[in-house]
Amino acid sequence: MIRRLLWMRTENTYPYRNLAMEEYLTMNVKDGECILYLWQNRHTVVIGKNQNCWKECKVSRLEEDGGYLVRRLSGGGAVFHDLGNLNFTFCVKAGDYDLNRQLEVILLAVRKLGMNAERTGRNDITVDGRKFSGNAFLRVGDQCYHHGTLMLNVNGADMAKYLNVDKKKLASKGVDSVRSRVASLIEFRPDITVEMMTEALISAFAEVYGLPCEEFRDESLPQNEIQKLTEKFESWEWKYGRKIPFEHEISDRFDWGDVQLQLHVNGGVIREINFYSDAMDQAAVSLFAEALTGCRYTEADMTGAIEAVRIPENAAPAEIARAMKKDITDLIREKI
Repeated sequence: MIRRLLWMRTENTYPYRNLAMEEYLTMNVKDGECILYLWQNRHTVVIGKNQNCWKECKVSRLEEDGGYLVRRLSGGGAVFHDLGNLNFTFCVKAGDYDLNRQLEVILLAVRKLGMNAERTGRNDITVDGRKFSGNAFLRVGDQCYHHGTLMLNVNGADMAKYLNVDKKKLASKGVDSVRSRVASLIEFRPDITVEMMTEALISAFAEVYGLPCEEFRDESLPQNEIQKLTEKFESWEWKYGRKIPFEHEISDRFDWGDVQLQLHVNGGVIREINFYSDAMDQAAVSLFAEALTGCRYTEADMTGAIEAVRIPENAAPAEIARAMKKDITDLIREKI
């Protein structure tokens, strides 16, 4: 039975720290408590625990633009976060977990702001049939969270830029996102702000549970533990190294010949490669294939490996070797 309500809104917008605080709060919530954690991420794509990040997101473009790729603990699909998005997390013990009640907090808060929010499907919340909130869930032993997004004024162009991957030949055993018709709440209430939504959520939280809400600050959390969790979410192994095998095929035609790369990737590393080409300089092609085998599946690592290849004169004339390196690295930058 819920006997105490706690809420926190952090000013931090660094996504890896936000997920660290979310995990800490979830794993340390007490019996009879319900914590409402409100947070924002800057320029971030968040993917589900078992998703293939390269299939869901233009990873290289996101990172070139100074954005962050984040892998969360829960399942579900890929979402784009910017400062026009407010995220919520309910942290609670399994015995006190009540999805209907938790969703009612969100519905009531939006209705308090004059919009007719409705629950549709399993996990979505809509206004006028358009989704502005998606939800995902986690249970580890007795510890649970329910979190989701509230799209207030999200940059739709950026969302499409990073989430709408091009139609490349990439077959994955991960979990795919399902794209839905989405909207920001500013379309229904032009003066909406994050502060306004925060106040409505806190009011609704107290009203739905029939208890007063106590505020606490993120400075009160043990900073050494938060830092350790932050480093986990930041790590290459957590973001990219999960063992989700997939294949990616890229190809193009150049003056020196056709090229087709079939990459077999697992754990974020190119385990095998089929490097096909009708180029006259097949010794050079073999050197490129060797350089990419065992390479991390990132634009920087792959282009670096190609550029580091030393092609002897008997494998390809210097002018052709330079052209091959440039064209292959350009192809990787375009497709990876």
